[in-house]
Amino acid sequence: MAPVLSVESLNVGLRATNGVTIPVLENLSFSVDQGKTIALVGESGCGKSMTALAIMRLLPEAFVVSSGQIMLDGEDVLAAQMPRLRSLRGNRMSMIFQEPMTALNPLYTVGDQIAEVLRLHRGLGRKDAAEQTLALLKAVQIPAAAERINAYPHQMSGGMRQRVMIAMALACKPKLLIADEPTTALDVTVQAQIFDLLSRLQDQTETAIVLITHDLGAVSELADDVAVLYAGRCIERGRAHEVIERPRHPYTRGLMACVPHLRLGGEASGAPADLDEIPGMVPPLGERDAACAFLPRCVFADEICRSQLQPPLQADDGGHCVSCWRWKEVA
Repeated sequence: MAPVLSVESLNVGLRATNGVTIPVLENLSFSVDQGKTIALVGESGCGKSMTALAIMRLLPEAFVVSSGQIMLDGEDVLAAQMPRLRSLRGNRMSMIFQEPMTALNPLYTVGDQIAEVLRLHRGLGRKDAAEQTLALLKAVQIPAAAERINAYPHQMSGGMRQRVMIAMALACKPKLLIADEPTTALDVTVQAQIFDLLSRLQDQTETAIVLITHDLGAVSELADDVAVLYAGRCIERGRAHEVIERPRHPYTRGLMACVPHLRLGGEASGAPADLDEIPGMVPPLGERDAACAFLPRCVFADEICRSQLQPPLQADDGGHCVSCWRWKEVA
């Protein structure tokens, strides 16, 4: 069976005022099957949200896809004309944005906004759309849904607004759902509820999910596969449990070391260990060269890393890919 989403050798650039195109995403490739979840992980500025916007064809005006292919259920998204693209969005692919307070229209009730999606994409009348809207609010576990259907976004908590966004995204039963940091600014209890909700709804709908998150705990629980992005490049990709348990890139290893944990022997006392950190910062746009972008921050770097171009992703028999000259030492 062909994957629901296939991204192949995607390159996105920023057109600068001097006419030069600055690379933003470079040779990015991944896929996700029906009913499966792939997580895109990495620090802010690594290209995760830009990838999501490229898939949805919502890139800001100054950004352009220079090459590559995005196939949605066998259809070329990049070749779709605007009328067809409007049909694909909502019907075949939907996106949950980071901050629902800015994604939802403050002038309309949440019920009206969900119903609009149903009327526009599924052609439902007002009565049927209202009934479906109420059912969707109940499905995403909005308390007192019959009353909340007439609430405005500012009258709801952050967790409930995010549930409304999930209901809106799933209204037309899309083949692909992109969840861009769906638990940003929510407390840990609500975060767990949102992730549990996404997992439960996926079991019911068989939707393919691209999950963009900093939460590596959620990745281990929800994702089937993971792609680690750094400075616009995929530097490691594979089955989620493989990448988390046996990271091969120094950056992935650093990300795993930043997850809170108890120090050895500290479990009885409950004394938390000091958190590790990755020194330095992600290089800004325009300051990335063909050498490994992680080089200035890497404790494993040696002469080959400084003198050679960054190697392409290399896969083993299990499909675990890594782009690093020193991956054997890291592993």
